[in-house]
Amino acid sequence: MEVSSSLMNSRFSWSSILCRCTNLIFFLHASASATFSPDETQRLALLDFKNKISSDPNRVLSSWNDSVHFCEWKGINCTRERRVSGLDLRSQSLVGTLSPSLSNLTFLTVITLRNNSLFGRIPPELGKLSRLQRLILQENRFDGEIPPNLSNCSALQVLDLTGNELQGSIPDQIGYLPNLFSLQLSLTNLSGRIPPSFGNLSSLQELYMGRTNLEGNIPSELGRLPTLFVLQISQNRLTGTIPSSIYNLSTLELLSVTDNQLHGSIPPDLGLRLPNLQALYMAKNFFNGPIPVSLPNASNLIEVYFSNNDLTGPAPANLGTLKFLRILSLGGNLLGNGEPDDLKFITSLTNCTSLLVFTIQENRFGGVMPHSIANLSRHLDRLALGQNRISGSIPEEIGNLANLTLIAMDRNLLTGPIPPAIGKLKKLEVLLLSQNNFSGPIPSSVGNMTELIYLDLDGNQLDGIVPPILGNCQNLEGLNLSHNMLTGAIPGEIGSISSISVYLDLSGNLLTGSLPPEMGSLKNLGELDVSDNRLSGAIPSSIVGCVRLESLRMSENLLQGSLPPLLSDLKGLRLLDLSHNNLSGQIPEYIGYFPDEQSLQVLNLSNNNFSGRIPKFLGNFSSLRVLVLSFNNFEGEVPKGGIFRNANAISVAGNRYLCGGISELRLPACPVLSTQKRRRFSAVHTAVAAILAVLSVVLCILVCLLLVRKSRRKNSSSLRGRTLKVSYSELNRANLEDRYLTVSYAVLFEATDGFSSANLLGVGAFGSVYKGLLNQGETPVAVKVLNLDQQGALRSFVAECEALKKIRHRNLVKILTSCSSIDRSGSEFRALVLEYMPNGSLDDWLHTAGQHPQGILNFSHRLNIAIDVASALEYLHHYLQTPVIHCDIKPSNVLLDEDMTARVSDFGVAKILLDSGGDSSGAQTKSIALRGSIGYVAPEYGMGGEISAKGDVYSFGILLLEMFTGKRPTDGMFKEGESLHEFAKRALFNHCVADAADPQIADAEHWLLKNSPSSRDSRSPLEKHLTSVIELGVLCSGDSARERPEMGEVTVRLRAVRDLVADHHPFEIMKEAPRF
Repeated sequence: MEVSSSLMNSRFSWSSILCRCTNLIFFLHASASATFSPDETQRLALLDFKNKISSDPNRVLSSWNDSVHFCEWKGINCTRERRVSGLDLRSQSLVGTLSPSLSNLTFLTVITLRNNSLFGRIPPELGKLSRLQRLILQENRFDGEIPPNLSNCSALQVLDLTGNELQGSIPDQIGYLPNLFSLQLSLTNLSGRIPPSFGNLSSLQELYMGRTNLEGNIPSELGRLPTLFVLQISQNRLTGTIPSSIYNLSTLELLSVTDNQLHGSIPPDLGLRLPNLQALYMAKNFFNGPIPVSLPNASNLIEVYFSNNDLTGPAPANLGTLKFLRILSLGGNLLGNGEPDDLKFITSLTNCTSLLVFTIQENRFGGVMPHSIANLSRHLDRLALGQNRISGSIPEEIGNLANLTLIAMDRNLLTGPIPPAIGKLKKLEVLLLSQNNFSGPIPSSVGNMTELIYLDLDGNQLDGIVPPILGNCQNLEGLNLSHNMLTGAIPGEIGSISSISVYLDLSGNLLTGSLPPEMGSLKNLGELDVSDNRLSGAIPSSIVGCVRLESLRMSENLLQGSLPPLLSDLKGLRLLDLSHNNLSGQIPEYIGYFPDEQSLQVLNLSNNNFSGRIPKFLGNFSSLRVLVLSFNNFEGEVPKGGIFRNANAISVAGNRYLCGGISELRLPACPVLSTQKRRRFSAVHTAVAAILAVLSVVLCILVCLLLVRKSRRKNSSSLRGRTLKVSYSELNRANLEDRYLTVSYAVLFEATDGFSSANLLGVGAFGSVYKGLLNQGETPVAVKVLNLDQQGALRSFVAECEALKKIRHRNLVKILTSCSSIDRSGSEFRALVLEYMPNGSLDDWLHTAGQHPQGILNFSHRLNIAIDVASALEYLHHYLQTPVIHCDIKPSNVLLDEDMTARVSDFGVAKILLDSGGDSSGAQTKSIALRGSIGYVAPEYGMGGEISAKGDVYSFGILLLEMFTGKRPTDGMFKEGESLHEFAKRALFNHCVADAADPQIADAEHWLLKNSPSSRDSRSPLEKHLTSVIELGVLCSGDSARERPEMGEVTVRLRAVRDLVADHHPFEIMKEAPRF
């Protein structure tokens, strides 16, 4: 039994071992089968890719599970044999790193991961994918270097790494991809030189390497690329010349080398060697020599930029064969020889029927202006010929160019009359004809140009009268007719142009009569100069109505009488020059009432008949820098305090009865009175003072009684239920003075129904805005009430007043009046009364998810609003003698009137650039504190950089991107270094602008969705126009202030897009505002 049992146990042991071995062999076989199964290899590789993704906000990878075959997973394409051939997860906001396991998907032909937030290095293992044709990783955050072994992907056709944080040099090995036809490396941190090995890419069609840090020469080997049609290497640090071999690339359609350090001449046969060019960008380099005569052989050219180089010689006479030409920019060179035939090429340009911009300013062109200039394109928007040597006259037919908004012909040698037909240019905003030799009268037809903002005719030989019809130009902000031979009186109609805010200069003429009292109605005027004329009579007391005057020049006339009373009401006056007249009397004491912080800097009363003593209070003017009182009849002792301590700052010569003062004046000592005389004088002085004091007290009592009686009458009328009434015209006549009550607190309290929450329009950083009704409910206004408990609110109020008193433009919200008073609780009260904008803010329209009660904004509406805002900023930066920087451009500060015209508002943090000479591009001031709103503030401000116009350009760029993408710069999707700028930049260079655009635009623009008939460019018109706008927004919002354009250029480019929209569908651009 024991033996039997032992045998049984032995048998059991052996059978158990045998069973286990059999199971192990089966398991190992199964494991081996799983390891080498193609399906399992691919599944594991994809799951590893999924595991490397740390954030999947759209849950696009949620379908990647075993419930379905991986070929059914979202973003996966497979062959018929169920081999993974494509991975497409574009624009899914994925965050994570890129798995090296993708190299196990050996049948992959396409990897598209653009517009995500993938980071880390590009796995070198991708070089094992021998079948890979497209590797599209742009608009991510990959760093490190480009893996050299990507050159092993011998089938690769597209390599797009645009908009990443790649560093290091470009590997030479990339130049050995035989099938590559698109290489895009723009907007990266790549450095070093362009590899000469790129010359081996025989299939290459597109090469984008703009805005990187490339340096050195352009390799001549690039000239061996027989199918290249795009070469974009602008905004680098490239040096040397363009190799001759580049000009052998006959397939090129776009050549962009702008903003490098290239030099040398442009080949004379460029047009013959590059016959397919459509865009040629060579601006901002050091090219010299002539413009090639063969250029028109590139007959498809649309845009030509040669500006800001050192080009010489004539402009080709056959440029007119470029029938598609829209922009010809030749300014800022040394073109022309001062010869009679310099401008003959303009005649040929009459064939360019699409021409929008023609600029040849700041050159050496001579000769007579051809009459053919009037036959240029009917679409022409800007014509700049200034600062040349052009002679002849302006042809009468200039009036045919009905779409012109700017004519600049200043500083030439033009003669003859200003043609009356110029009045046909109803859209003209800027007319600069100064410093020529024009003669004859100013044509009365100028009164027809009601859109004029600036009219400069100074420095000519114009005669006749100042046309009263100029009063029709109610948008005029600057008028300069100085240094001509104009005669007659100054028409009172000039005083009706309430928009004049920058300057009114009539000096250096032969004008007679008195200064019209209507001039006092110019409440926005900053500078008035009527000096060097033959004006007579007294200075009208109404001049104190020009409450925003900073400079008043009336010297060298025949003015008589004394200084007008209340001259000290001109709180901002910094320069007062009344010299060389026949003025008399004493300097009144009220001159001393100028507030110190805004008081006079220059006071010139010389060569008049002023008498009496020089007041001591002039020494109290801490801001006074120049005081000229010479050649008058002043007497007595010269004060010794303040400015009188500086002999170089004052002049008192020619006053024979003056004495004393500092020794440097070399005046005789004042006589000393005897004790008896002093006592007698003192007694008389005391008696007179006592009598005057008594009279003053009696007068004050009488005035107070009258005021109390009047106040009681008003209060009783109010209690009887009579309505307080302020008319709109009275508001327009009100002074913007922060120290004086203009509209009472009671009026505003009633107009806003007690500042009711029902009338609350919005709440800002420094206060609230209410809707109010004045004039018995007939006039709606917006009342901005400051919260004075908020730190910086009062400074904001002063800044806004200071800015708005200097400016006036149809795209800026107008201030009607202000209120400084005490509210019902006895607290200080400050408010501004502004125009009411019935269509709210741009922010309301953009971010209500299509639920705005009045509809949605289509592409055309947004474009028009962008042009309005750009025009306002261009005006603030470049058309004011003292530029204004807004510092807070954002959608909530863009308001829309009843016609959906945009108005820029809220100047609470605006900065006025003093001593800038009108050039805001170079005028800067230190940014002590951060100015603006988060997301819209230029990066240099955040680092304590200089405040300049380029800061507003940045904010506008962000605004533009927000308008057309529908995304705020503070959107939650922009994290960890991401931004709206980067988002748009990637969309632009990834050719997926339509995907990034606000969906509401496409919903409203069915007419723009049809594909282009072009065989090469299959984009719809909408996508093309969006691309132009987004490109401009990205350019404006770049980190480098130096590389941002000026607002003038921005306005031109936006208008060009609008013209293109009109060409596609001319009625769509004229559509009414959104549905009401």
